[in-house]
Amino acid sequence: MQITTQDELAEHEIVQTLGLVRGNAVRARHLGKDILAVLRALVGGEVPEYTKMLAESREQAVDRMCAQARALGADGIVAMRLTTSPVMQGAAEILAYGTAVRLRARHSSAGGPPR
Repeated sequence: MQITTQDELAEHEIVQTLGLVRGNAVRARHLGKDILAVLRALVGGEVPEYTKMLAESREQAVDRMCAQARALGADGIVAMRLTTSPVMQGAAEILAYGTAVRLRARHSSAGGPPR
């Protein structure tokens, strides 16, 4: 699956637009991780427990978006975006969305670039 945040892929042309696809993941904080985060906040720096949790949530949302695109017969997603919104105290939704498309490789000219 080709995925880009651009409106097109330089090496492919879009031959069919299949529509909006999306995937989401909602994650809640864990009490044990919150305690570690509070302790880390006292000394400053990154909170790797939350970094890992959010990275996993983004990956899960993108995977779900790709599954929806594959179900439509897509081999690419253009204009892909990620957004986050709070759901309740201590929980957030990660949403991945884009436009599912069918692609065809562009043919390069045998003579090389123009002079």
